[in-house]
Amino acid sequence: MIALRTPVSLLHLAAAAGQRKRCTGGHRRRRHLSGAPESLWRRGPRPPRSPAPAAAAARSEPSTSSLPPPLENAAFEEYYKEQRIVHEEEWDAFMSVLRKPLPATFRVNASCRFLKDICSRLENDFRRSLENEVSDECGEYALSPLPWYPGNLAWHLNLSRKQLRKNPAVESFHEFLKHESEVGNVTRQEAVSMVPPLFLNVQAGHHILDMCAAPGSKTFQLLEMIHQSKEPGLLPTALVIANDLKVQRCDVLIHNTKRMCTANLIVTNHEAQSFPSCSLAKDHCKPQRLEFDRVLCDVPCSGDGTLRKSHDLWRKWSSSMGNEFHLLQVNIAMRGIALLKVGGRMVYSTCSMNPVENEAVVAELLRRSGSSVELLDVSTELRELVRRPGLGTWKVNDRGSWFQTHEDVPDSRKNVILPSMFPSSTSIHESHKVYNSFDVNSEYNVPFSRNFNIEDTNNVNCDTGGISSSNSAQSLDSKFPLHRCMRIVPHDQDGGAFFIAVIHKLSPLNVKCTLDIISENQVIKVRKTENLLSKNRTVKLQEQCQHRIVSEVLDDNKLLDEQTKLSVANQTSKDDNLTEVKMASDVEYSQTESGDRSRRMDKLDYQHKWKGIDPVLFFKDEAVIKNIVSFFGIEESFSLEGHLVTRSTDNARRIYYVSKAVQDILELNIQVGEQIKIASLGVKMFERHRSKDGCSCAYRLSYEGLSLLFPYMRKRILHASPVDFQHLLQYRTINFARFADARFGEEAASMMPGCCVVVLREGYQIADSIASDPSPIAIVCWRGKATMNVLVSPADRKELLEYRFGIKAFKVEDEKSNKNIDALAEESL
Repeated sequence: MIALRTPVSLLHLAAAAGQRKRCTGGHRRRRHLSGAPESLWRRGPRPPRSPAPAAAAARSEPSTSSLPPPLENAAFEEYYKEQRIVHEEEWDAFMSVLRKPLPATFRVNASCRFLKDICSRLENDFRRSLENEVSDECGEYALSPLPWYPGNLAWHLNLSRKQLRKNPAVESFHEFLKHESEVGNVTRQEAVSMVPPLFLNVQAGHHILDMCAAPGSKTFQLLEMIHQSKEPGLLPTALVIANDLKVQRCDVLIHNTKRMCTANLIVTNHEAQSFPSCSLAKDHCKPQRLEFDRVLCDVPCSGDGTLRKSHDLWRKWSSSMGNEFHLLQVNIAMRGIALLKVGGRMVYSTCSMNPVENEAVVAELLRRSGSSVELLDVSTELRELVRRPGLGTWKVNDRGSWFQTHEDVPDSRKNVILPSMFPSSTSIHESHKVYNSFDVNSEYNVPFSRNFNIEDTNNVNCDTGGISSSNSAQSLDSKFPLHRCMRIVPHDQDGGAFFIAVIHKLSPLNVKCTLDIISENQVIKVRKTENLLSKNRTVKLQEQCQHRIVSEVLDDNKLLDEQTKLSVANQTSKDDNLTEVKMASDVEYSQTESGDRSRRMDKLDYQHKWKGIDPVLFFKDEAVIKNIVSFFGIEESFSLEGHLVTRSTDNARRIYYVSKAVQDILELNIQVGEQIKIASLGVKMFERHRSKDGCSCAYRLSYEGLSLLFPYMRKRILHASPVDFQHLLQYRTINFARFADARFGEEAASMMPGCCVVVLREGYQIADSIASDPSPIAIVCWRGKATMNVLVSPADRKELLEYRFGIKAFKVEDEKSNKNIDALAEESL
C-alpha cells in the first residue's frame, strides 16, 4: 500500500530535490569551465576507449535468447516419415510449408447487426486496396474468402499475424480487425479451427456442449449458429454450455464470448472427463438428466499441427507428448458420448498430426461403444474443404523404439504404452489373453492395473491401462472404418494441421462401454489410496469391483449417475485421502432404492456451494421486479419471472437475464445439489446505480441486454434526429439546451431523472413503428439534471458512428474514463 504524505512533507521533499538538483548541476558546470581549457592545452582529446574484444564480439552478435528458435527437429521428421502421414514425394513440400509463417484468418459474425456493411468493406475496400499495396509481398490474392466456409464469411490474408502488426501498408486494415474484434463483429481464428463446429450440423433448439472450450473461438462460432437459426426478433431456444478445466482459461472464455451478448450461454469449470450429468430420479416417470443434441470434443493434445505459429514446439516436440495425452483424450471423448442424446452427433478433433491422439482414440471409442455409435462419412459435406482420409495403420514410438503391436512392448513399459494406442484388428468381444497366471477375458476385464506397478501386482492384469485389451498380432491394420476420419494437412490449403471425426449415437451405451468408463473412474481413486490400503486389500478391492460391475447391466442413466457420484465427491472434498478411501468404498452399488436416495441426499448436503465461485441465485425480489417493469414499461409478453439471476447473496449489484433453456438447466442443477460449477451465464440486463435522489428505480439498463429487452419496452424512450444522435455518440454528454432539435431537448428535460433509451429517428418514422422494429439503432443514456449522458463504451459508439454515419476518424477514448459509468450518472444528478 502506498503511504499518503501530507502537503507539508511533499513541499519539503520537492524543495530538497530541487536543491540537490541545483547543487549537482552547479558542480558539473564549475568542473567543466575550470578544467576544460587546461586539459585541452596540455593534452589533445583522448581517443575513445576501445571495448574489450569479448564484449565487442558479444555486442556485434545477437544474443542466443533473442534469436528465433530453429525450425528443425530430427525426431519430428523421423516420427512422421515413419507414420507416413503424407506421401514420400510430397514430404519436402509438407516440411517447407510447416516452416513458413501461418497466414492470418478471421471470421465475420453472421448474426451481427452490420453484417452487410462489414462484408461490403472487405470485398470492395480492403480487398482492392491490399492487392495494390502489398501485391509484391502477398501475390495476386492478398485478401480472399475461404472457399469452403459458408456464406463467404471467413477470410484468408496472405500475411502472418506478425507481418500484419508491423507492415505500415496494412495499418488501417489491422485497426479495422482490432476494432471489429473488440465489438464482436469479427473473430480472429485459425482457418482449420473453424472446421469442427461446421460438421456438428447445429439446428434450432439444440442443446450443445463444448467440452474443452477455451479460449472460445469455436464457442463463439456455435453461438453465431444458434442465433442465426432463430426467428427474427425472438430469443433462440437453443443452448450452449462451454466448459473448461482451469479457472484462468474460463476467464478468457468469458471475455471472448461476452461480445456475443447472449442469454443462451453457460460457462462451466469442470474436468471434461467428469462433467456432471445432473441425474434426477423422479417417481413414476423417466429419470431426468443432462443430455445434449450436439457435443464438440476438441480435446487437449500435443498441438504439433500449430507448428507454423507455435515455433517453440520445434524445440519441445517429442513422440512421448502424444502418448501422454492418449488416455485423457479417450476418457473425455467417452464422457462426451455418454452425455450425447440418442440420435445426436459428436465431433472429436485435435490440432495434432499424431495417430496415437487421433485414429487410435477414435478406434477405441468405437471399440468401447460397440454398436451404440457409428463413425459418419461426411465426405459430401463442405466439398471445397481439402481433406484426406484417416490412417488405417500406424506404429507407436516409446523412448526411440518402434512397436507394431502391444505384445512387442517390454513388460516394464506396458503400463505406459497402452493396447489402445495400436491399430488393433479385433474388437472387444473377440479379444482373449492370458497375463502372467491370471486368465482375463477382455469382455469382462476391468482395467485397474494401469495405476499399479506391474512388479507389485503379479496376479493382476497390468497392461490394459484403462483401455480395452485387444490382440493385434493378426494384422497391423484397423478394421474400423477410420478412413471416414478427416486429416487436414498444411500444404493442401496453406493452413495448419487438424484431425476431425464425426460420431453419431445410435442407441444408449451398453454394458461393454459401461465397464470401461466406470472402472476407469474407479481406478483413479484406487490409485490415490495405494498408501492407505494394503496390497492384498487393493487386489481384493479390484476383484470386488469387477464382480459387481459385470453382474449388472447398466444403461446411460445409471452410468452417468455413478460417474457423477464419483466426480462430485472428488471435487468437493476437503481431505483428498479421506475422499479417495470413501470413493473406493462407494464402488459397491446399493441394493435398495431407499439406500440410493439416502446416499444421494448425503452428498447433496455438503456440495451446496463451490469454493471460490459465487453462487447462482434466482432473483426473486418481487418489489424490485415490479418497480423495474413499471419504470421501463416492460410488456407482459417478456416475462422476467424465473429468468433473472444474480451472483450476489444480498443487495444484488448486477442482474442477468437467461433464456428458458438456461433456466431449465439451473433449476435441474439446484435440484441435484449444484453439481454444475457455473463460472458465468446469461447476459447482463440491469445494474444497480448509486444515485440517491431523483430516480425512482434502483436499477439502470445495461447496453449488453438492450437489444433483447428494447422491443418490449414502452416507457423511457426518446427519439433523436440523426444530428443529435450523432452528437451524443461523439461527445457523450450534451446539455438539453444544446440539442439541434429543440423539441428533443424539451422532451429530455421533461423526463424524470434516470436511465432511458435514445433511438435514432429515421425519416418520418413514428414511435410505434420504431418500437415494433426488432433491430432499431438505440443506445442507453442517463437523464441527468441538465444533461443527457451516453452509457455506451467507446468501442460501441465508434461502431455506430462508422456504420451509421460514415465517420471513420472517431478516436476511441481511454477505457479508464468509462470504467465507472455510474460515476457519470451521479455527476449529472
